[in-house]
Amino acid sequence: MSQELEKYNPQQLTHVTDKLVLAKHGHTALLTLNNPAANTWDAEMLMGIKQIVEHLNQDDDIYALVVTGQGEKFFSAGADLKLFAGGDKAKAREMARRFGEAFESLANYRGVSIAAINGYAMGGGLECALACDIRIAEEQAQMALPEATVGLLPCAGGTQKLPWLVGEGWAKRMMLCGERITAKTAEKIGLVEEVVSKGEALRTALVLAEKVANQSPVAVRKIKPLIQGARTQAPDHWLPSERELFVDLFDAEDTTEGVNAFLEKRKANWKNR
Repeated sequence: MSQELEKYNPQQLTHVTDKLVLAKHGHTALLTLNNPAANTWDAEMLMGIKQIVEHLNQDDDIYALVVTGQGEKFFSAGADLKLFAGGDKAKAREMARRFGEAFESLANYRGVSIAAINGYAMGGGLECALACDIRIAEEQAQMALPEATVGLLPCAGGTQKLPWLVGEGWAKRMMLCGERITAKTAEKIGLVEEVVSKGEALRTALVLAEKVANQSPVAVRKIKPLIQGARTQAPDHWLPSERELFVDLFDAEDTTEGVNAFLEKRKANWKNR
């Protein structure tokens, strides 16, 4: 599948390092974490994530983002613990901020983000997947938030996003008891939406991303915050906004195009505006 991907012009993405490989496949951007051997995070990669999302938010030709890890063993093993070995509090504060900025920007990406979990997703690696809208895991993948095992805690959204998905009990098992779970268990408790065979996560994620291209990207941008808003406010809070955003869509060219395409029995030609 990687041979079919058309790479972005490097001049368009000068901030992308060798540790973050960005490619384009139709209306989908594919971001590969590429920091062997375990695709661990450092400050450079975290800053890069934020910059990439900012770039993609301005790219009207991209509707979906797929994130995966290089190699067959790791999606990402999280932060490089060598960064914290010296007990430097200032460095810890900086890294916590970098993690927060990176994954909050990913969570707020205006399109649809899909994590193709091709191996171990540990600590900050799992938090990256949690920041995505949808998670697809290969059958051999394992997931954990084991920070307390080394005297730390998840600082990139894990304490908030994990219990929202799996409930308080499983979140406590994973964070307070250090329990590592299999892909099968992750699917059962709602941490991932689908489990696929080894080597199939990326292909499956790209196929799902292609379905996003059938949706109006303008409508997707309106719907996504409404869904995510229920995490912080009661559902009834968003009902007036839901109605207002529905009406606002009639200012978009894509709304007229979508309705007429349906009536004329043809495929819509989205302009993302």
